[in-house]
Amino acid sequence: MSATRVAVIGAAGRMGATVCRAVEEADDLELVGRFDVGDGLGDLAGAEVVVEFSVPDASPANVAHCVEQGVHVVVGTTGWTPDRLVTLRNQLGDDPGVGVLIAPNFALGAVLMMAFAAKAARFYESVEVIELHHPDKVDAPSGTAARTADLVGAAREDAGLAPVPDATTSDPDGARGARVHGIPVHSVRLRGLVAHQEVLLGNAGELLTIRHDSFDRVSFMPGVLAAVRAVADHPGVTVGLEHYLGLGD
Repeated sequence: MSATRVAVIGAAGRMGATVCRAVEEADDLELVGRFDVGDGLGDLAGAEVVVEFSVPDASPANVAHCVEQGVHVVVGTTGWTPDRLVTLRNQLGDDPGVGVLIAPNFALGAVLMMAFAAKAARFYESVEVIELHHPDKVDAPSGTAARTADLVGAAREDAGLAPVPDATTSDPDGARGARVHGIPVHSVRLRGLVAHQEVLLGNAGELLTIRHDSFDRVSFMPGVLAAVRAVADHPGVTVGLEHYLGLGD
């Protein structure tokens, strides 16, 4: 069987460069193109699958170009709002021939963390998310934290739970963090970190902590490669790697 031809958009970035190395080292994949800021995408170097790790402002146009070329896309860029997802689904139409995976996180442990948190959410009165990243990250909260909070918030709604208890009435500096789907989310940016997150779930007399740590970007590569190999089998837009791993609803 011939190797799957893969191109990387954002190849000069930290994640993109790591993806390039991982693809080159995989026996069943062939790296055929590297693209970055200022490069014309053209025919995407004849790729069958594109891995897209750019920046939020550029990602929708990059993905739209791949779809127009009939090329499957694995997207690790954050910033995919509901409106952007609607636009992308409309572009693909009712009978899509192209698969697009948009994944907030490709680390298998992080995907499991999100799944475990969603399972646990209905059993706890309180829940908060703390995400910790390097200070060069441009967005907050992280896509993983936002996705986690969304999954947890939806699970709580389905279980008929009340909003998380919080008696705070004065917080002029935003110390209580952001609210995503009703869940408090806190972002830390600190030199020396890579990508870390913990979900705190509390009841009277107990605390459950679910934490994941990525110490090196190579931790994301098994998930990226699994997505590259599977995306053609999932036409249309899929949000979350868990659906490729049998962990989705």
